[in-house]
Parts: sequence; structure tokens; C-alpha cells
Amino acid sequence: QVQLVESGGGLVQPGGSLRLSCAASGSILNIYAMAWYRQAPGKQRELVASITNIGTTNYADSVKDRFIISGDNAKKEVYLQMNSLKPEDTAVYYCYLEALTVVSGSRRRWAYWGQGTQVTVSS
Repeated sequence: QVQLVESGGGLVQPGGSLRLSCAASGSILNIYAMAWYRQAPGKQRELVASITNIGTTNYADSVKDRFIISGDNAKKEVYLQMNSLKPEDTAVYYCYLEALTVVSGSRRRWAYWGQGTQVTVSS
């Protein structure tokens, strides 16, 4: 059983900063990639940023130059430093993991989601 636990969400004023953290636990043999997605009310879930096991990063255009994703494979953790936050960044942020895991005694490449953490940007 693989679990992802996010932390660090909250209420922040426009222009402020927040740092999200996600810790993975369970039968993880190898991490391929971790990412942050977000979903605003009435909108589809969208990719915010991703990082591979060799450190290659990718960002949505809307967060480039404001957000920074980083990871620690040894700790099985991923972080999202969010700066210059805007009201349109308000959403539930979800941690995503793609990994080689043990499922019912077999090795499988699988994707997992966290429960989400609310980020609200408002004055």
C-alpha cells in the first residue's frame, strides 16, 4: 500500500509564498516521477509542475518563474515552493507519484494520488 501525505496548504495574501510538501510511504521500489496538480472549483485538474527521478522539471506556463518543484528520492518527498501567489492560484493541490511498487506480490509501475491540500490566495 502506497500513501501520499501532503502538507503546507493554507490561506495567503496575493504576492505571498507557500511551500507544499508531499511524503510518500509504502512498498515503493523505484520512483519515476513526482508532480503537483491542482483543481480549482468548476475546472479540470491540471498539471502544475513535475520532476523526474533524474531531476528533469516541467512547469505549467501559468506558474513558470514563480513556482519551484524539488524532490528528494531518498526521502520519497517532493516539494513545491510557490512565490508571488495570485488569486487564480487558488485550488486544491494534489501530489502525484509514478513509481515501481509491489501490488499483490507483483512489481507494477503505478500512479498514486494524495488527498489534496487547499491553497487559497485572497486578501
